[in-house]
Amino acid sequence: MKKISIVTDTDSSLPPALAAEYDVQQVPILIHFGEEVFETGVDINDRDLFERVDREGKLPTTAAPSPGKFAKFFQNAFEEDEADAVICFCISGAMSATIKSAQTAARDLLPEKNITVVDTETLSMGQGFMVLAAAEAAKNGASIDEIIQAAEETRARSHLYGALATLKYLSMSGRVSHLAASMAGMMDIKPILSVQSGKLDMLEKVRTRKKAWERLVELAREDAKGAGMNRTAVLHVNAPEEAEKFTELLRNEMDCPAEILTAELTPGLSVHTGAGLVALAFTTC
Repeated sequence: MKKISIVTDTDSSLPPALAAEYDVQQVPILIHFGEEVFETGVDINDRDLFERVDREGKLPTTAAPSPGKFAKFFQNAFEEDEADAVICFCISGAMSATIKSAQTAARDLLPEKNITVVDTETLSMGQGFMVLAAAEAAKNGASIDEIIQAAEETRARSHLYGALATLKYLSMSGRVSHLAASMAGMMDIKPILSVQSGKLDMLEKVRTRKKAWERLVELAREDAKGAGMNRTAVLHVNAPEEAEKFTELLRNEMDCPAEILTAELTPGLSVHTGAGLVALAFTTC
């Protein structure tokens, strides 16, 4: 039986321990503070990121891993894991150039190897759930096509919603004006985000954190109606206590699976949302 290894990038929001449990390698997204470069999950996390952002008053930029970095991870899968093939699941190409780096690595740097690069057309745990489904299929001896099909079927059943805590960081990035952010702060507006056409975009606006969280639950209830929730994760950006409170609310309001994963969004994505975000990702049965 051929061994097929699964690779992804850290925008999957998979906690390292869970990725290791499923034998998934994660290529780190890069964070640039001027000339300083950090690797997500290696030498920077959400807490470190926003401690520095709040101290310096400006956001860093993000960058895709280089083709050489992807090639290193691919080669590791072939040499150390003794894989016969590799499937790499990348964050949506509509959000990032990461997939282009992975494709370049496969095409130009390791052309003799059996490497398939897949655009997940999603992000965070929407991507993460696809990766876990792929890893399970690979472990069960599925072919490359069957593994990709399992991942895509998971994407079709996946949902992701998030509630921003503040527009402060979007103002810092220039995505909203300082005036709009100030007005939103005074009116206690909490934008609701969702994945739309492969991007994390604003779905609607709600006033107060309580109503925003209730709206996340309401959206989940609508999606899970008649199907039920399967894999479920509560994500956060430097807000573990808020994530715990939201998880309690979710359990009180819905029939949830016994295990609900709590995970950081991770810096490659949290740069775009700001600290305080609480998000819900789940698959239906």
